[in-house]
Amino acid sequence: MKIWCEFEAWPSYDPLDDNSDVIVTLEDGSRWAALFATYQNIKTLAEKNRQTGECLSGRYLDIPHLILVEELSRPLVEAVVEDILQSGMLELCFECLEKK
Repeated sequence: MKIWCEFEAWPSYDPLDDNSDVIVTLEDGSRWAALFATYQNIKTLAEKNRQTGECLSGRYLDIPHLILVEELSRPLVEAVVEDILQSGMLELCFECLEKK
């Protein structure tokens, strides 16, 4: 299994208040994507939307394939992916990009 974390390519980010795409490539070659966001980042996005008027002025937030985490870090992302795989929830939590 290979895990690509978008945040690792950024010059800087806030591990406690940010969001990032994560792509998992399984041994069979299938690729799966989800957005990992911190709990704090959801609050930040809601506040931004209240100010900009987006999403009925912050009254809702619709993010497909969202996985909430305490922090954006490779060790936590890896642990979450392993847990999701072991629980058989991959197809519910991630979007299939390519199936082999």
